[in-house]
Amino acid sequence: MESIGKDCRELKQKYEACFNAWYSEKFLKNEGGDISVCEPLFQEYQKCLKVALKKNNVPLWELNGGMLKDTENKSSGDPT
Repeated sequence: MESIGKDCRELKQKYEACFNAWYSEKFLKNEGGDISVCEPLFQEYQKCLKVALKKNNVPLWELNGGMLKDTENKSSGDPT
């Protein structure tokens, strides 16, 4: 999946590569491993996304509200 911000594509790819390496080499082999090795990449990607969302006039509160609403509906048994 593409990143919402064109400027964030490379950061997204680096973070995903780190996460996928941890997941396949540590997690799936039940070796645990420390996911925090990917944290700096995630933080950089997250910063970039916030800038892209602001640039595209997507309020973060709308995203959070939408996600919470969907979660609340599913947990309450509401079919919508």
